Amino acid sequence: MTSMLAALIVDYGGVLTNSLHETISAWASADRINPDRYTTVIREWLADGAERNIVHDLERGEISPAEFERRFAALLSREDGSIPDAEGLLRRMFAGFRAEEDMMGVVRRARRAGLRTALLSNSWGNEYDPDLLAEFDAAVISGEVGLRKPEPEIYRLTAARLGVDPRQCVFVDDLPPNVRGAVAVGMVGIHHIDTETTATELEALFNLSLRG
Repeated sequence: MTSMLAALIVDYGGVLTNSLHETISAWASADRINPDRYTTVIREWLADGAERNIVHDLERGEISPAEFERRFAALLSREDGSIPDAEGLLRRMFAGFRAEEDMMGVVRRARRAGLRTALLSNSWGNEYDPDLLAEFDAAVISGEVGLRKPEPEIYRLTAARLGVDPRQCVFVDDLPPNVRGAVAVGMVGIHHIDTETTATELEALFNLSLRG
């Protein structure tokens, strides 16, 4: 298998940044969001087999970030029972994102070693640094292509943009359903917990040294 692998595809939030849990927790604390209400809403949306919802619409680019903020805010509550401000909700949610430079270093070394690399991200209206996107051979952003993970077509599209077969790809994501979606189309999937663990798995799969 190892000799066939030719490409590394990575998620953005939670892989190339600090964890989503850390980021969202900081926002919830700052905005005084009721954690039980937030957890209930998100679990319903992100559960395996969940029906179409406004997250899916946002990720596919079918509603605007402003419309999502308005509808999402109405479903949440603060600790005092009030509704959080809709305007700027997404910006506040992801304000705590910090780049994981060690993981980005793994991607750079993989590319320098001759692997094709891609960023594959479900976007919640996020803005991506052009300098970051330039680090990859391809970047597939859900809202720009009208597809979202874990839909099989988005993985196949990413492989096609890299000029490889899905079976030649290793995909890294912090959310298990997205990893399972990649595996379903033939990719090798890695559930990202931390950079050290992921780098160890990638080094074994590609037979390369990917840590500085």
